[in-house]
Amino acid sequence: MPDVKTLILCVDRDDDIGLKAKITEPVLGRDNCLDAANRLALADPEDSDVNAIFQGLKIFDELKAKGEDVYISVIGGSYSNEIEGDRRISYELGKIVWDNEINECILVTDGAEDEFVLPIIQSVVDVKSIQRVIVKQMPNLESTYYIIKKFLDDPQIAKTFLVPVGLAMLLYAVANLLGSPEIAVVIVVGVIGIFLLFKGFGVDEYFSYAFNALHSSFTGGRFSFIAYISAIIIGTIGIIIGFTSLLEWYTADQGIIFYLLTFVYGSIGYFTIAALIASVGKIIDVYLNDITALGRYIAIPFFAVSVGIIAYGASIYIIAVSSNLEFPFLGIEGIRAIVYTTSIGLILAAIGIYFQKYISRWTHKKINL
Repeated sequence: MPDVKTLILCVDRDDDIGLKAKITEPVLGRDNCLDAANRLALADPEDSDVNAIFQGLKIFDELKAKGEDVYISVIGGSYSNEIEGDRRISYELGKIVWDNEINECILVTDGAEDEFVLPIIQSVVDVKSIQRVIVKQMPNLESTYYIIKKFLDDPQIAKTFLVPVGLAMLLYAVANLLGSPEIAVVIVVGVIGIFLLFKGFGVDEYFSYAFNALHSSFTGGRFSFIAYISAIIIGTIGIIIGFTSLLEWYTADQGIIFYLLTFVYGSIGYFTIAALIASVGKIIDVYLNDITALGRYIAIPFFAVSVGIIAYGASIYIIAVSSNLEFPFLGIEGIRAIVYTTSIGLILAAIGIYFQKYISRWTHKKINL
């Protein structure tokens, strides 16, 4: 029977140890982990990851004293991108397990967030125990106030909680100033609902990818940086125009689908132009720097325009047939609009697919010349 080798693993999913203590993970070995804990404690004595690392060292010493073959490591994820951070944890853990022939793992965590990576860890090594570290606090009013203050000062919590609440309150105030208090509640509920859907479907991760792409294009001196900035500005204008359209065509007796499509009616043109500019900027960069990948991106502008046109036609149709407003398109004109726009959108999508295949063959021939 092979010897059992146990890894004491401390997971710092949001990479406080790298961000605050400037330590490059993974950290392996008792002395290195002790040094990392001390440096993190000096950088931020209030960080709960400090307690988790010291707890890991305590478990390491106890098992070592019993004569067990034991290792200890601290692995960090990513502060800005949870997906990339989890991938990094999986890769680094796999390397440690392979290099040291680890058989089992004891996970030491400072809270529920780090335990989200438990399935990732279990896919690499057998987890025998989970040790959660809870910092003891005096249950008085001052401690409660301090905890709430630190809770709100945390940048991640601020982005998750304060930003959507603040935005909802701001939109409520704007709607009241514009003389539409009855729609203010609809706007606030809509903003909160959109935020919850974004979090539920992980759309916020795509925004994180977009921010990283913007940063990479800026530092790399790419043309796409200007295209992305232009797209963001035009998209912001589209959001404003969309809410203006919602206020203009608002009626109290309509449902949420009607309100959503009145927003789409005013904003979709701007969103389509923004997507078109961003995709063209990306295509130019790919053509100049990595022509082999051109076929993967060339159809995106066609699809963006196609979706925009179809969404525009659908919004016209719903508004035209669902209300008695003085809308520019009424009755049969709404039906014509959705038929024409859907046909044009499908044709553009087909052209994009054909063009993608043509460009892929062209780049393949160009590379093989």
